[in-house]
Amino acid sequence: MWYFTWILGVLLACSMAIINALWLERSYDLDADSDSKAG
Repeated sequence: MWYFTWILGVLLACSMAIINALWLERSYDLDADSDSKAG
């Protein structure tokens, strides 16, 4: 059953990468909003 844990690991890594990319894009948007409001 090693393939089951391998697939779970791959899915977890992909989901973490997607969540990290969305969070990074969101944080850039929030930084841009705060910069535009300050200036």
